[in-house]
Amino acid sequence: MTPDEFRQAGYAVVDWIADYWTTLDERPVTPQDPPGAVAARLPAGPPTHGEPVEAVLADLDSLVTPGLTHWQHPGFFGFFPANTSGPSVLGDMVSSGLGVQGMLWATGPACTEMETVLLDWLADLMDLPQRFRSTGPGGGVIQDSASSATLVATLVAVHRAAAGRWRQVGVDRRYRVYTSTEGHSSVEKAARIAGLGADGVRLIEVDPDTRAMSAEALRAAIEADIAAGVTPALVVATVGTTSTTAVDPLPQIGPICAEHGVFLHVDAAYAGSAAVCPELRFGHEGLEYADSYCFDPHKWLLTGFDCDAFWVADAGELVEALTVLPEYLRNAATESGAVIDYRDWQVPLGRRFRALKLWFVLRWYGVEGLREHIRSGVALAARFADRVRADDRFELVGPHPYALVCFRLRGADEPNERLLAAVNATGRIYLTHTRVAGRHTLRLAVGAPQTTKVHVDEAWELISQAALPAAD
Repeated sequence: MTPDEFRQAGYAVVDWIADYWTTLDERPVTPQDPPGAVAARLPAGPPTHGEPVEAVLADLDSLVTPGLTHWQHPGFFGFFPANTSGPSVLGDMVSSGLGVQGMLWATGPACTEMETVLLDWLADLMDLPQRFRSTGPGGGVIQDSASSATLVATLVAVHRAAAGRWRQVGVDRRYRVYTSTEGHSSVEKAARIAGLGADGVRLIEVDPDTRAMSAEALRAAIEADIAAGVTPALVVATVGTTSTTAVDPLPQIGPICAEHGVFLHVDAAYAGSAAVCPELRFGHEGLEYADSYCFDPHKWLLTGFDCDAFWVADAGELVEALTVLPEYLRNAATESGAVIDYRDWQVPLGRRFRALKLWFVLRWYGVEGLREHIRSGVALAARFADRVRADDRFELVGPHPYALVCFRLRGADEPNERLLAAVNATGRIYLTHTRVAGRHTLRLAVGAPQTTKVHVDEAWELISQAALPAAD
């Protein structure tokens, strides 16, 4: 593909994406085809000779998009949002076009330095503790996901708990990781990868009303493990749990970790974006105790997957845990100690120029544009919650501090299960569910950039109408 051919094909692809976004509201949110339908429509093998981009785009329309769940659809209320936006796509396009490999400062100086500056921008924007800035002992890096951030935090925590021996001899003692019963599944996966096993994770009970971790139960678990000869290594606290967006009490959890020398990682994958708004920073109270913190701009901050912002208070500790320097990566800049090599801040060696899409988003929307997006989602969720609260058939399940509303029909689980299936079958909206205190609970998460009060009101009408037979 010559530069001129690329230019023409690029125009066609951008037009296709713009048309896709324009027609999203006309499409069903989820496909109705059975498993295997897309695979059956695809050819048995690749073409013998190259094809024009027009043929590829035609097949996108006929083969691929009918089999998609449309995460950018204004009626997509499932899981948590996975935002993208025009500026983010353009930044990704530039990153792909440059093809920079940013594993070392020397292999991409601008790639490294822009990422460092942007993570400092975000830390300032969200009013994170000063020790997370690159101007001090800490700093930030872009991981692919909060799951990877949790894994890195786990590895550093075990390295600290083993007094540095972990690098040479692996896990030679019993270590424990603590998170609440509402914590993310990535905590267990990280423990497995780190060699602690699922038995190395202690699930801490939550307050029955707030669904947040009980600090008293955490203290009791840590002290019991110490008495049994087990070394507490890591506590993963959550700001905005996946099920209900509960906020673990950092002001109480932090001092317990400090007292026992336990590494504290704060996972704010979804809710962290809300901290761009000063009035929504309540979840960060006590964050000064954290050794690491992460959130996903690719969830609620208009930046396409993958982009997790991860900060540590002690970058030296992180590098010491993860660095491996073979001869073929040695270079003068690294030897000088004056640069950051982000390969030492993550599990993979290679890394692409992800900071570009974040830069495009921040430049296009600005601080006030990002705040407007977050506040709109919170207001729309509150609007929906008001509808639920006003209908005696339904109950809200827990508070809704951000843009997720958990609700259910009063009574047994089965009508709620039928209700969820019925509203999702309409193709107009998509909800997911969880279990709260053992009860089947519906989740409506607002966040798609095109979602307006019209779509939230439509969602309530569909739910309300479908609930009539479901409640019988």
